[in-house]
Amino acid sequence: MKSSSLLLVFLLISISAFSQIQKDWAWGGPIDPLQQKYQVLHYQLELEIFPEKQEIHGKNRITFDAKEKLDTLRLNLIEEYQVEKVIMDGKEITFRHFGDTLDIFPIDCTCEEVEVYYGGRTPIAINPPWTGGFTWEMDQLDNHWMGLSSQNEGAKIFMPCLDHPSSEPLNGVDLIFTAPKPYFVASNGRLVERKSNNGKITYHWTTQYPINNYNINFTLGVFHEESITFESRDGTEIPMFVFVLQENKDKAKALLDVLETSAKTHEKYFGPYPFPNDKIAVVETPYLGMEHQTINAYGNNYQFEKIGDVTADWLLHHELGHEWFGNKISVRDWADFWIHEGLTAYGDWLFYLEHGGEAAYHEKVGSVRKSIAHARPVVSPRNSTSDFAYHPEIYTKGAFIIHSLRYYLGDEIFFPMLKAFTSDERFTYENLVETSDFTDFVQKYSSVDLQGFFDMYLKTIHVPKVKVKKKGKKGYQVSLPNIDFKMPVEIKTSNGYERHVLSSKPVLVRSESLIEVDPKNWYLLKKD
Repeated sequence: MKSSSLLLVFLLISISAFSQIQKDWAWGGPIDPLQQKYQVLHYQLELEIFPEKQEIHGKNRITFDAKEKLDTLRLNLIEEYQVEKVIMDGKEITFRHFGDTLDIFPIDCTCEEVEVYYGGRTPIAINPPWTGGFTWEMDQLDNHWMGLSSQNEGAKIFMPCLDHPSSEPLNGVDLIFTAPKPYFVASNGRLVERKSNNGKITYHWTTQYPINNYNINFTLGVFHEESITFESRDGTEIPMFVFVLQENKDKAKALLDVLETSAKTHEKYFGPYPFPNDKIAVVETPYLGMEHQTINAYGNNYQFEKIGDVTADWLLHHELGHEWFGNKISVRDWADFWIHEGLTAYGDWLFYLEHGGEAAYHEKVGSVRKSIAHARPVVSPRNSTSDFAYHPEIYTKGAFIIHSLRYYLGDEIFFPMLKAFTSDERFTYENLVETSDFTDFVQKYSSVDLQGFFDMYLKTIHVPKVKVKKKGKKGYQVSLPNIDFKMPVEIKTSNGYERHVLSSKPVLVRSESLIEVDPKNWYLLKKD
């Protein structure tokens, strides 16, 4: 989701926005016991979009695997939509749609597929993408323009589904959208068919990769398309697209160049692009942005900046980073939301390192450090909802913890470790993760005991306190009295920068001038 650069905006508007929302469409929390009985394998969503009425109508075919015969197949769909019928084994069957729950009562068969026909007016986003829904606007040429955002609401605001972060369709999705000419519908995966009939166009997108519910997405508009073939670091050729409004077609080539630069930068630090069989793409949206697997939302109004010798867009780069953290590596519990946002936000800092050098990197770190209030632990309690777990420090403090690991472990271990984590099949695609997966992996990879470090920084609002005591004419005793672990800290002395292992036990540091503990701000510390 959004970069840490948005935190001021977040703080100013999120409270008022959330107070306006009529219903709690957060998702996550404990999974419903009835939904633990089956696993979704595939969604085939077929919708007709009616821009004039701001409605959608169609069906979702859900293929699932159940270890036992189900008396009730429980799905989620907001009550604003009308469920017209439910088909199983070619027959209409009984269902009950109440609140945001859709209970289906299977007939006596071994069926593992159900079709739900539904439709209605779409819920309108109050403050997208923080408070999501559908955003309907008109572009400058008086064409309809629709965007969808649902990270904090889940997919139930646009389709019947098992709406829990632990549930991803293992075999991907087919997404089939029909819209009036001349509208295009951009979506996930690859476009395998486009056909016209009676003044309408149908687009069929498909992906076989697992995908998180909120990453299933579609955007409607009259777009200009630019594309190239992107050569991944592993040699794979991947189609790369930008879809922009017709009024912005003269900016499309520049946006495509920015996208290519960001993709190359992410690949250097995190490994090859995770969805080579689909595409790399962004689509212009009537809201700021969001990570949607292989079709990231972009609404930053082409506010490019120069970093070193390259042109960058912080919003585009951040959302693209989620292809690795959030899309390829996904959490099963929003308690670990920081893995999506903190690691992606750290990827934003790496752009400064790669193209601006160490000075630009540390300047970026320093600017973010000032915003960290230590108001809440980075890791939330188990079975958290999206609304509860989402707060600014999963970006800022989450990224800073990764930054601290860089110094703690050293570049020769740290950077290969990041790439190794993103390529470990135990943690990718259908294999969802939690915080302990990451922390255990880092410790095993580095052969360094970091448990105390992780426990303090991730699970509490406390940080190490620095205590310095003058000792003789040329000595200083330095300690971190409130920690029960050791960590290497940089200290500036009259002899230059020195690395000392600090703990609650004082360490003698010799210097003819006043020392400075952690002068480059590698850690979040409380200094006297």
